[in-house]
Amino acid sequence: MVKTKNPLETEQISILLWRYAIPSVISMLVGSLYNVIDQFFIVQKMGYLGNAVTNVAYPMSTITLAVSLLIGVGGANGFSLRLGKKLTQEAAACIGNMLWMAVLSGLVLTFAAEVFTTPLLRAFGATQSVLPYGISYMRITGIGIIFQILSNSVSKLIRADGSPKYAMVCLVTGAAINIVLDPIFIFGLNMEIAGAAWATVISQVISCVLVIRYLFHIKSVSLNRKIWKPKLGAWLQIAALGMGNSLNQVAITLVQIVMNHSLSYYGLLTVYGEDIPLSGAGVVIKINSMVMGVFIGLSQGSQPLFGYNYGAKQYKRVRETYWLAFKSSFVMSTLAFAVFEGFPEWIISLFGNGNALYMEFTVRFMRFFMFMILVNGVQTISTGFFSAIGKPLKGTLLSLSRQILFFIPLMLILPLKMGLEGILYAAPIADFLAFGISILLVLLEMKHIRRLEAGTTGNV
Repeated sequence: MVKTKNPLETEQISILLWRYAIPSVISMLVGSLYNVIDQFFIVQKMGYLGNAVTNVAYPMSTITLAVSLLIGVGGANGFSLRLGKKLTQEAAACIGNMLWMAVLSGLVLTFAAEVFTTPLLRAFGATQSVLPYGISYMRITGIGIIFQILSNSVSKLIRADGSPKYAMVCLVTGAAINIVLDPIFIFGLNMEIAGAAWATVISQVISCVLVIRYLFHIKSVSLNRKIWKPKLGAWLQIAALGMGNSLNQVAITLVQIVMNHSLSYYGLLTVYGEDIPLSGAGVVIKINSMVMGVFIGLSQGSQPLFGYNYGAKQYKRVRETYWLAFKSSFVMSTLAFAVFEGFPEWIISLFGNGNALYMEFTVRFMRFFMFMILVNGVQTISTGFFSAIGKPLKGTLLSLSRQILFFIPLMLILPLKMGLEGILYAAPIADFLAFGISILLVLLEMKHIRRLEAGTTGNV
């Protein structure tokens, strides 16, 4: 009996990439929408102060997403690499270990969100006027953390198993339910910010049920009792392969915390006060998360192609996938740049107009913060590329470069001389420097891959 090759090894790269990337992009956009939708309806009820509430609670969401990516991307990359090497039993074992990691980490984060709500929100930059609303919001959304981690993690595995559309449907269903429930709970039942939180939790539970259902119909491997035995070595390997994507979210969380405190502190020294910069940044950060969701989705849609073909030694297809993803991200980022630089007032007004000072600051913040979005996709795709081919250290370096190596130091140093203005300049400078490091590492890796194609050995 002649074995047929996996389509990941034979089908045209452009067709494969979009088959995987489009559902992945939609899924990530939907994931970003949970917070954006809540913010939209909360602002209609509370005014622009509602932006500040979701802003100070947002770091908990990025921490949860970081854990989801650590487990989901790491497990899916390990799954794809093993399938490429025809190690089906080892690939199946990734699933059991992923689920153990998801459940345990979800319980730990839920405990933290419920028990340490107030100190966490203060650490995230909540002002005295924002804190009571933040406590109400985070204690409820904390209940949904374990469901969010499970749904996000398993959806990455579903894509790697060749069912990206199903993964998309699971998350889109949850978002649709959130959209319907938000106005019912916030306005119809007059639950205000608690209503938005409950709508989010219910939608996350439904998404989780749908993705777990898929495990009973998985296509690439057979699940048996042996795969449910937890193995520390497997956990460490999953964590290593997902570290690059995860640390990027951890870094975003740290940036948000430093930014919130800096905006409040330096805002007090200006006519804006402490709440306007916090509220304005909240809008821009959420909008930026949607754009980054597109890049992350494109990256995650590419990773099964990177991992499988690298494992199968189809190196030319690995290179083709990267450069196609690179070009696609540039097209998307160009469109985003045109919209955000050309029509910032219109976009911001969707989240409440506030007063003249609020609009003035938020427009300037958006134009500065999003100025280098033209190249932001390159770092995200490159991080996923290195993680997928089993080189997590390089992926981790790229994850840390923009946020930790450049953005946070610049955000701390520039305001010493420039005040609030320095925070605005920090983002585009950090984006440009991170882009340079990404291109350098990728070009060196492509040179190494060409040597592998030619049948020679070498290390970069």
